[in-house]
Amino acid sequence: MVTDTHPAQPGHLSVERSTVDGVRVITLCGELDHAARGVVGDVLHPPTGEVSPRTVADLTEVTFMDSSGINLLIAAHRAAEEAQGWLRVAAAQQPVLRVMELVGIDALIPCHPTLRQALEG
Repeated sequence: MVTDTHPAQPGHLSVERSTVDGVRVITLCGELDHAARGVVGDVLHPPTGEVSPRTVADLTEVTFMDSSGINLLIAAHRAAEEAQGWLRVAAAQQPVLRVMELVGIDALIPCHPTLRQALEG
């Protein structure tokens, strides 16, 4: 497993990148909102030229998500599909999952209750 961490400043989002069995795991902690766009947008998108990228966005520690977070997930999902890969969401807490359900993103991007389930698909 490879890990790369970007710690959060108070009130912001932290990002940890790791790889588990060839799957990129992006662990987010904090608020996934407009202020997080610059950090999260690039991290969730598959690396340029990667074929069949597989990514799990671990939202276990995400406490808030607004429309900016939804748009980031949709853009990352589309980029992964274009590269013949996938994006899955793991362990979104109830308030965040509720936002995802209200806008229907859970029908577009597979959402799993745990990281392990998201990795196994």
